[in-house]
Amino acid sequence: MNLFETVSEDIKKAMLAKDKIRLEALRGAKKEFLEAKTAKGSDGDLSDEAAVKILQKMVKQRKESAAIYTEQLRPDLAEKELAEVSVLEAYLPQQLSPEELESQIKAIIAETGATDIKAMGQVMGLASRRLAGRAEGKAISEVVKRLLITN
Repeated sequence: MNLFETVSEDIKKAMLAKDKIRLEALRGAKKEFLEAKTAKGSDGDLSDEAAVKILQKMVKQRKESAAIYTEQLRPDLAEKELAEVSVLEAYLPQQLSPEELESQIKAIIAETGATDIKAMGQVMGLASRRLAGRAEGKAISEVVKRLLITN
């Protein structure tokens, strides 16, 4: 069962359990999936890789919204956004720990032969492809930059 089908099944389960937060988060995800499937230029199919990217984008948006709500002294709205984040994160691949991320990037740097910050683009391209879904782009970028500057 692919991610789209899993989310569709879990929507039914959330409806039966009357889990409002879970239902709302999953309906939002399914809406985004359907939009991607029917977008102009799409072949009408949604790969799990594309679905993971959509979920990552949704998680990032909700985290940013929660931060804004917290700044605006609206903890009730921030709490709702963070609850949806936890629901959506359950469908994402296991995230790499900072130590695992650093060791993976060190291996990529060794593989590319990068020695200074000028090779950051090359390392980032390879790291972004290999670590897609398992680490945020910002975290990858920070580690690559730190490792290349200290070389």
